[in-house]
Amino acid sequence: MISGPSVLAGALTRGAGGDRMALVSKCVIGILGGIGSGKSTVAAELAALGCAVVDADAIGHELLGDPEIQAELRRLWGDAAFRADGQVDRPAVAAKVFGSPAELARLNEVMHPRMRHRLAGEIARLGAAAGTPAVVLDAAVLLEAGWDDLCTHLVFVDAPAGRRSDRVQAGRGWDADVWRRREKSQKPLDIKRARAEYVLDNSSSLASLREQVRSLLQTVLQSADRLKDHP
Repeated sequence: MISGPSVLAGALTRGAGGDRMALVSKCVIGILGGIGSGKSTVAAELAALGCAVVDADAIGHELLGDPEIQAELRRLWGDAAFRADGQVDRPAVAAKVFGSPAELARLNEVMHPRMRHRLAGEIARLGAAAGTPAVVLDAAVLLEAGWDDLCTHLVFVDAPAGRRSDRVQAGRGWDADVWRRREKSQKPLDIKRARAEYVLDNSSSLASLREQVRSLLQTVLQSADRLKDHP
């Protein structure tokens, strides 16, 4: 079931670099949760309800083709970070950074500022579109990267550890050890949950989750309408 206190929907979000504020014309829903909790499923369900989804993972993959970023990664790790065709070898980079906080920090220094710029631009572009009820930010490291200030609402997707491990093994081919190491590189789940205004329970069926998502969107939009009527 969906749970959480009343949302204090913000009308402002911090701009890139944290030195300015930009007006948000639509609600921006950021999705939190552990690896394999079903964050992307929630994003897909919100998309089915008409929301526009900003996929941080897809943007990150696209940026790996940027020559400037490739040059910085080559400076960090040399040819070992690249395939024979000259493109970034994502599994090789992942092997370097997961389990090594220092190497992960080096990668994030390269990627996160550029990703933030793209994310903010996409949120603004999609939020300006007529007929879009809300924008959704699907980003695995939303809190870790500080992108939560691009959102007006945060929701946590909850699911048991065993079910999350089974999902990533079936969907991504990760064994339990890889899953644990990847999750250890992110903020603890209790911190993510505490930061969210709402919690979705994804321990049951897709139909149950779908109904919770529908209720979530309705509640978020109603709270935003109340703020417009009573600023």
